Amino acid sequence: MFLMAMSAAGPGFISQTGTFTAKYGPSFAAAIVASVLIDLAIQLNVWRVIGLSGMRAQDLANRVLPWSGHVLAFLVVIGGLVFGIGNISAAGLGLHDATGLDLRLGAVISAVLAILVFNYRALEGTVDRAVIVLGVLKIALIAVVAVVTAPPVDEAALRTVAPVGLDLLPVLTLIGGTVGGYITYAGAHRLIESGTTGPENLRTISRGSVNGILVTGVLRVLLFLGILGAVAAGAQLSKADPAGSAFAFALGPVGLRLFGVVLWTAGMTSTIGASFTSASFLRTLVPVVDRRFNLTISVFITICTIVFLAVGQAPSALLVFAGAFNGLILPVGLALLLWIAWRRRDLLGGTRQPVVLLLLGVAALAFTVYAGVVSVAAIPSIFR
Repeated sequence: MFLMAMSAAGPGFISQTGTFTAKYGPSFAAAIVASVLIDLAIQLNVWRVIGLSGMRAQDLANRVLPWSGHVLAFLVVIGGLVFGIGNISAAGLGLHDATGLDLRLGAVISAVLAILVFNYRALEGTVDRAVIVLGVLKIALIAVVAVVTAPPVDEAALRTVAPVGLDLLPVLTLIGGTVGGYITYAGAHRLIESGTTGPENLRTISRGSVNGILVTGVLRVLLFLGILGAVAAGAQLSKADPAGSAFAFALGPVGLRLFGVVLWTAGMTSTIGASFTSASFLRTLVPVVDRRFNLTISVFITICTIVFLAVGQAPSALLVFAGAFNGLILPVGLALLLWIAWRRRDLLGGTRQPVVLLLLGVAALAFTVYAGVVSVAAIPSIFR
C-alpha cells in the first residue's frame, strides 16, 4: 500500500499540483476530488482482480486474450520509462534545491543510490523500509507548509462543487499520475511478491487499495492548500519549479532547501516504484529478466538517467507530461481487468466482483477514454 501511495505521491504529483494550482487556483480542488473518486473505482477493481488471482496483470491479460499481456507490458514499461526520466530529473532538482549541487550531477548520484538499494547485499530488504522512512518525512514537510501559508480553505471548498474555468486535462493528468501506467500495479504486484493473495486475503487487499488512494489524496490536498496559500498571498511562482517557489515563499531560503528534501525523497521513492513495477511486468514474459531481475532494474534506472541527461528538459514539464501520457494508456489494462472481473470468476478463486464496483470501474473507464480523447490535443501545450 505504501509503495503505491508514495509512487503516486511522487515528483510528478508535486509538479502537477504546483503547475495546476498556479493555473486554476481554488478551482483545482474540484479536479483533486474528482480524481480521488475515480482513482478509488479503478484501484479497487485492479487490486482485487490481481490479488484474488495471484497473477500479475500481464499474465492475466494473456490468459484471456493472447499477446494482450505483452502489449500491456510494453505500454506500462514505456510509461514507466517516461515517469522514470521525470523521477530522476526531479531527484536531481531536489538535491540542487537542498544543497546547491548541479542538477545533472544530482540526478546521477540519485540514480546510483537507487541502484544500490536493489543490488547491494547490505541493503537487501530495504526497499519497503526506505519507502516508508522517506514517505513519512515527505508527509511531515508538506503538512508544515500547508499550515504556514494559511490558505483560503473556504474558497477552495466552494470551488470543489462550483469550479470556474476548469478543463479535463488536469483531471486526466492527476488520474494518470495516481493510478495510470505502472502506479496502480506497483502495490498489487508487491502483494504478489509478499504472498498476500487469494480470497482469504480479500479484506487486506481491498483495505490496502483504498488506504493507498486515501493517503495520496490527503497528501495532494495538503500540498494544494500550501501552494494555494502562497498564491493567495501574492507569491509569483516559477514556471520551472512552481511547488519549490511556494515553499520558498512560505519559509524563505530554508523553505527552498526543505522543498529540495521533499522533492528528492519523492524522486527516490518513485524511482524505486517505477523501476520495480516496470521490471515485474517483464519477468514472467522474458526469462532473462526473471533470472537477472535486479540487473534489469539497474539497466532501467540507467536508461532513464541517460535519457534525462541527453534531453535536458525541465523536470516540471516532464512530470506533467508523464502523468498525462500514463493517463492515456490507463484504459488498456483497466479494460482487460474489468473483463476478467466480469466474465472470468474461475481466475479469481470463484469470487464474484460486486456489481456496483464493476459499474464504477466501467464508469471510470469511460471517463478516462473520453478525457484522453478530449485532452490529447492539449498535451503539447505542457512544454510551452
